[in-house]
Amino acid sequence: MKAVRFHEYGDSDVLRYEDVEQPVPGAGEVLIRVAATSFNPVDGNIRGGFMRGPIPVVLPHTPGIDVAGTVDALGEGVDGIAVGDDVVGFLPMDGNGAAADYVLAPAEALALAPKNIPLADAAALPLVGLTAWQALFDHGKLTAGQRVLINGAGGAVGAYAVQLAKNAGAHVIATASPRSSEAVTSAGADEVIDHTTTSVTAVVTERVDLALNLAPVAPDELAALLTLVRSGGVVVNTTVWMPAPSDEERDVKGIDLFVRSDADQLAQLVALTDRGELRVDVAERLPLADLPALHARAAEGTVHGKAIVVPPVA
Repeated sequence: MKAVRFHEYGDSDVLRYEDVEQPVPGAGEVLIRVAATSFNPVDGNIRGGFMRGPIPVVLPHTPGIDVAGTVDALGEGVDGIAVGDDVVGFLPMDGNGAAADYVLAPAEALALAPKNIPLADAAALPLVGLTAWQALFDHGKLTAGQRVLINGAGGAVGAYAVQLAKNAGAHVIATASPRSSEAVTSAGADEVIDHTTTSVTAVVTERVDLALNLAPVAPDELAALLTLVRSGGVVVNTTVWMPAPSDEERDVKGIDLFVRSDADQLAQLVALTDRGELRVDVAERLPLADLPALHARAAEGTVHGKAIVVPPVA
């Protein structure tokens, strides 16, 4: 089968589009014929060798944490999933990914794919959708009637966070650049702040229950978000290289989020998608052979929105 792999850490030019042996599922595993994977910034960090501590991978390594595809074979002890099922999943970060014709996945990581969008497009959902879900509900404990500030709402995670927060009955304040403000508004934000021209602290005069930071901001900007959160509230930060600030005197918790695979939560995201309550946006659809070029563009900062990567049709 075809796959994109890197045999050593480095820039995007270490990625090779090559022939590899098709894997065989072991106990508890499923072999998936890949419809698509997606690009996530962590893919570039793993390839560059910056995540060797928290995410040790065996070289050569195939990237691609998200997968959407069709079950081709089952390993021993797998039940609840059948050959021919269309599935979606968030693969183990330290295992081989889905930038290939086929990939192995733990059966427990998979959910049935949405039925009302193309199967390949479902690869845009798992990592970013779960990040938004876990930030808002697992860590932020967001409930109806609360106020949430989503800093960096114009990115892929932000699009889901705005929709999920709005669906939960929250008042959503979002920061975005002019390029993405229309999309953030259409996702359901009640207020959109242009962070390129306006200080968030100058605009948000009523404190929020939850501040969710999705942007690679400077430490002082992250600290400023803390001042906008009410006593007893929460700051959730996804830029894990910079710790979330907290305020013990006001009982404001700072939580650093590192997303985890959760098939039950993923199934809830799929259900929302099938009911038309969660929109899955795909900015680009690229052939698998173009993945190295996509990594290069991401390093230059020219990838906007969610890109999915599609293997050749057999």
